[in-house]
Amino acid sequence: MRMTEGERTMKTYLVTGGAGFIGSNFIQYMFRKYDRQIRIINVDALTYAGNLENLKDVENRDNYTFVKADICDKEAIEQIFADNPIDCVVHFAAESHVDRSIRNPEVFVQTNVLGTAVMLNCARAAWELEDGSFAQGKKFLHVSTDEVYGSLEEDGGYFYETTPYAPHSPYSASKASSDLLVKAYMDTYHFPANITNCSNNYGPYQFPEKLIPLMINNALHGKKLPVYGDGKNVRDWLYVDDHAKAIDLVIEKGKPGETYNVGGHNEKQNIEIVTVIIETLLEMLPEEDPRRKQVSKDLITYVEDRKGHDRRYAIAPDKIKAEIGWEPETMFKDGIRQTIAWYFAHEDWMENVTSGDYQKYYEEMYNGK
Repeated sequence: MRMTEGERTMKTYLVTGGAGFIGSNFIQYMFRKYDRQIRIINVDALTYAGNLENLKDVENRDNYTFVKADICDKEAIEQIFADNPIDCVVHFAAESHVDRSIRNPEVFVQTNVLGTAVMLNCARAAWELEDGSFAQGKKFLHVSTDEVYGSLEEDGGYFYETTPYAPHSPYSASKASSDLLVKAYMDTYHFPANITNCSNNYGPYQFPEKLIPLMINNALHGKKLPVYGDGKNVRDWLYVDDHAKAIDLVIEKGKPGETYNVGGHNEKQNIEIVTVIIETLLEMLPEEDPRRKQVSKDLITYVEDRKGHDRRYAIAPDKIKAEIGWEPETMFKDGIRQTIAWYFAHEDWMENVTSGDYQKYYEEMYNGK
């Protein structure tokens, strides 16, 4: 996969976890925006949530390369840096589902902490000059989550970049750990990096263990809609294309060493999300579509609350707006319609990812409810 001289004039991005939900949307966004001006190397281990079908639209581009590798495999990552003049690492790769982290925390520590350390060390080795400074134009963008901040009171307040970390789940603890590793490299080595902490993403290609695609898929099949606890946990929802735009702008304009919170200004209770999905499905499904008869609020089923379930997340994206000029563009009422329309048009994709191991996991997690 060694590059030709002609390709060396392009800006080269190494995207980890690019076959996942946010990573694949980011890759597609970047090619739509920059087309031939960039080259993207996508590194993904293709675990259960990684799906190359997400990238069918770009897989034949000569400025796109896929490498199947685990970010914990130091030799594999070193080889990618040796073979390619990487300008920017966009680090998405992570285990990300809270429920899974409660069941198997070691996996999250391995991928999210050790994997991030491997990526940092390989990038540092490739970019650091003899005097300890770093080559011009290099950047490591670490994509993280608002869950590292813990939980907010229901009646107000927001997460800011200065909010102390207080993770409550093994997932958020592993992400907080990886954030702190990046911060340590920025402080110790003056490593050229930024961290972004985003709110809940939604949109095309999201694996249906997450709330929105799970509810869409279950409702269309007349299955129960499992809602944790009283359903009043609040999340701030961000359309995935808005997130991709934010990451691109932080890469280009973010001040080295800074953290930027990326929020959607779309706070909603989980039960609100489920209700909106049901109502929107009924609006969008044609009268003659037999699935209309299966979509009903009667499908809502309250299940035992998640252990350590944070009550409310809400991000204040003031800093990224002031310094970089980014703000969310997609209102939830529009984004959810676009998302449902995408799932309507890609029923085969949903069918493929909801077979086999995912079904076993779903049954175990919700006890068939």
